[in-house]
Amino acid sequence: KLHTPAFERMKLLSKPHPMQPTFDWETPSASLTAKLRMVELPHDATLPEDEQAIFVADDMWVPIAIVNGNVHILPGVPRLFERLLEHLKPALLPRLVNPEEGTGIYRYLFSTPLPESTVAGYLTELAARVADRGVKVGSYPRWGNKRNTVTLVGADKALLDALIPEVEREVQGKKVLREDELDPPSDAEEEK
Repeated sequence: KLHTPAFERMKLLSKPHPMQPTFDWETPSASLTAKLRMVELPHDATLPEDEQAIFVADDMWVPIAIVNGNVHILPGVPRLFERLLEHLKPALLPRLVNPEEGTGIYRYLFSTPLPESTVAGYLTELAARVADRGVKVGSYPRWGNKRNTVTLVGADKALLDALIPEVEREVQGKKVLREDELDPPSDAEEEK
């Protein structure tokens, strides 16, 4: 959907390109269509507009789109990406783990040899049990690998720590620091 605030900022902050001296924001053209595509953002009619995109720099028209409240979409142009990310840092840092203060969001990874379908019932039950305590449970198949990943994400480190033995037992896995930490050699490596 066209994000009108971004389009208005684009018109206000964009400088005329020397190769387009006659460009007009009101006259339909291929150039205007291309500019409009740059301000088409994902839209959820159930959420307020101000929760779906933010402007982090007063001198930039480029917004950061937000999906589901936690997925931030930035442009792929490196210079824009870096600048927007730098301005977004104050909003992101409080969500990250600060061991000295015991604050932030923790993400625990569990490596399991079981298929996602085998652990789905347990993970669904666990997710329902811990949702009201702010813990999210995820399962990620790793195509082409012999192990899959289960995640717990939340701010309550004590609760996450207490869940480790149960999750390890129920998914027949181990808590790891990296997804590939317990990967066995690939079939090609075993044939050598």
